[in-house]
Amino acid sequence: MLMTISLLMENKPGALMRVTGLLSQRGYNIDSLTVARTLDPGLSRMTIAVDVDSRLRGQVIKQMNKLVNVLQATDLTEASAVLREMVLLRVRATQENRTAILKEAEIFGARVVDSSVEGFALEATGDSEKLEEFIAVMETYGEIEVTRSGMVAVSLEAKKLRLAPPIPKTHGDPVPR
Repeated sequence: MLMTISLLMENKPGALMRVTGLLSQRGYNIDSLTVARTLDPGLSRMTIAVDVDSRLRGQVIKQMNKLVNVLQATDLTEASAVLREMVLLRVRATQENRTAILKEAEIFGARVVDSSVEGFALEATGDSEKLEEFIAVMETYGEIEVTRSGMVAVSLEAKKLRLAPPIPKTHGDPVPR
């Protein structure tokens, strides 16, 4: 079953490698992975879609929460959350198909980001199923090229992140290693 994990983590070298290493060591295949800085440049939000047996989801979250640099791991698979993906699609089109392509793009809420004599570059966002349908429809019009982002997600639950406040250093304290 595809599991959606949201991680809040320190924006430090090696953090991504630790997370992907944990999953690959256990034989889990990552379907998509998206990571970017948050409003705090010292923190990143990572969204991972990974194929995990539903009975092991809790264990995976516990293991993620133990990783260095991970501040909070959350399972959004069945939680109240918004999940979106983006697709950039280049479709080659004959002059006769151009109007139909634009109408289909409008139906899917896609927008034209580039237009040329050969065709269009379209951008669409939504859930994976919607984007699969959009791609399938565009394939009927001719040669296409597709690039997809990974899944991004935001929880709709009213939980607040609970982090321990930093321990103030006193002048005589040794430097932690």
